[in-house]
Amino acid sequence: MNPLRSVARYFAPPPAAPQLPESEAKARYPYFRWRALEATFLGYATYYLLRSNNLSTVVKEVEHSLQYTKEMIGDLGAITALTYGLSKFIMGAVSDRSDARKFMAIGLLLTALCNFAFGAVSNYHVHMFLWGLNGFFQGMGWPPCGRVMGHWFSESERGLTFSIWNTSHNIGGGIAGVLAAWAVGQFGGWQYAFYVPGVIAMVGAAYLFWRLRDTPQSVGLPPIEEFRNDFPVGGIPEAELERELSYRELIVDKVLLNPWVWLLAFANFFAYITRYSMLDWGPTYVREMKQATLNQGGLAVLAIEFGGIPSTICFGWISDRIGGRRGLVATLCMLPIILAFAALPLTPPGYLWLDYLILITIGCFIYPVLNLITIMALDLVSKKAIGTAAGFIGFVGYLGKMAQSSRIGSTIHTYTKSHDAQYAWSLAFSGILVCGLLATVLLACTWKLKPRS
Repeated sequence: MNPLRSVARYFAPPPAAPQLPESEAKARYPYFRWRALEATFLGYATYYLLRSNNLSTVVKEVEHSLQYTKEMIGDLGAITALTYGLSKFIMGAVSDRSDARKFMAIGLLLTALCNFAFGAVSNYHVHMFLWGLNGFFQGMGWPPCGRVMGHWFSESERGLTFSIWNTSHNIGGGIAGVLAAWAVGQFGGWQYAFYVPGVIAMVGAAYLFWRLRDTPQSVGLPPIEEFRNDFPVGGIPEAELERELSYRELIVDKVLLNPWVWLLAFANFFAYITRYSMLDWGPTYVREMKQATLNQGGLAVLAIEFGGIPSTICFGWISDRIGGRRGLVATLCMLPIILAFAALPLTPPGYLWLDYLILITIGCFIYPVLNLITIMALDLVSKKAIGTAAGFIGFVGYLGKMAQSSRIGSTIHTYTKSHDAQYAWSLAFSGILVCGLLATVLLACTWKLKPRS
């Protein structure tokens, strides 16, 4: 038997269950909608415990123990950005034709195993391979969540419901830094920043396999548009909404031939640079330039991630209330981000509370931008292609993360030697500011964009 065909058959979406009577369906629909939101929220938050924030928190410990340079650390961030972005596109297309429950659970288990292995070795080239592999398996996290949310929540409520779900990675990413710092302090070695999250992720994989469900039809319920009588703008027939698309339709017709998807992808490229510059290097920056401790460095990640939670929900809801004008909201959110990056290198040492306030501002406004870019993609394609479209946009975004991770590490390493650390960091911040401006210009092109327009 062809092993690839066996794998495809295992991951195939479950067949539609016998449809429940209308009265029973109405009674059970709210429960299963909550269950879909709960499982994907907790599951994706757990993915983020092992993504990269655990490594960024213990950079100085890894440097000291293994004699890695910042350039080497930057390359580790770059390889996982490349493999994650590539995986998000590939796995996005696969997930659009897969059972979200199995797909997401197995991906989380595999990324946990990569983190165990990363902590168990001390060879740089092996670390590069494992962190790249970890990035690839991480790409199995977002696409099934997009599939589940797109099938359980209708177009008119996506701004709010996707925004609530999207804060899961703020929770997971914020906890990751604090958890990594606690694990190292508690058990005494940088390796525990990878072991402890790995154990939690194994439990999370079992939870997903038990709790998550694929689509309403898989549990005997009607499609969400029929349940809410809320069909997309444009009068698309229900049969077309529920038709599973071929790989050509997913990748070529819905994504590669759609100019709006390309525009959103390039905007995402520059927005990801602004996001990950501080997630990857923020803890190191406050520890080296602002005399922060290990635990205070971990709090830098928490400040960025948790700063985006209320604002993501609020701006997502606003985008629903103004008729789906996600681009308008996203463009305006970029302006405070640019001001924050201009101010951060100007704060003097000894005012760590002010640095945290600026980092919170960055998180407060960058996460709504990234969330709204994804929702715009879903508005433009369909729930059957959300994994592919978001995967492509995410792939281009993670090329931005790869670029910043490598270039910032190289810039700081090079210019600290030839000039000083303050000059090196200022140069890095100048590059981030330019990227923020470019993201703003591109998003301004979507100012009037509405769902299906």
